[in-house]
Amino acid sequence: MKTEGMTPEKVIRAINHTFDNAVIATDVGQNQLWATQFLELNEKKQMLTSGGLGTMGYGFPAAIGAQIGNPSKDVIVISGDGGMQMNIQEMATAICYELPITICILNNGYLGNVRQWQEMFFDRRYSSTCMRYRKSCPGSCNTPTERCPEYTPDFMKLAESYGANSIRVTKENEIAAALENAKYTLKVPTVIEFIIEPEENVMPIVPPGNALDDMILESGDKGI
Repeated sequence: MKTEGMTPEKVIRAINHTFDNAVIATDVGQNQLWATQFLELNEKKQMLTSGGLGTMGYGFPAAIGAQIGNPSKDVIVISGDGGMQMNIQEMATAICYELPITICILNNGYLGNVRQWQEMFFDRRYSSTCMRYRKSCPGSCNTPTERCPEYTPDFMKLAESYGANSIRVTKENEIAAALENAKYTLKVPTVIEFIIEPEENVMPIVPPGNALDDMILESGDKGI
């Protein structure tokens, strides 16, 4: 994992600092793995996650249930840009019930967990993981550039179309203020889109089918 700029670790550690009486729900993928690594949990802060079941889209509906059941607690979703689109329509439910959920989207423009496997174990043969893909893109493209098409959807406009609060964060020094804004927005959900590096990886990782002895601790180990 990178240590400079805005990283998932810094976002999650800011969540730890901002919320002390909370339920945090995760989606599935890299966001889930980063959350399990960096969230600080105790008797006042609990986590909801689907574990290894791989149910993309779990995080937001779980958070809705948690907020209805725990109206006095802050409820936060940590999701990826792919998983968030699985049940985005439930934003209407959150608006109707005036649920002040904080929705943290770690947007790297990919289905990140699968992309990481394609990078590390399949020679960067990226397939069906780029969220900016268009039919006209080069078939062999495996590196994001400034020429990539615009990301779809625009999460800020989508949130606003439902009547939710929306914030896009592109710099590390914006993280804390965005979370504070969400914490004190009390009648509607707040969507915070954190733009992270497209090829940010989760470490450590065990190659598929291998033993724990073969764990890769950092990018660059074992020729990766």
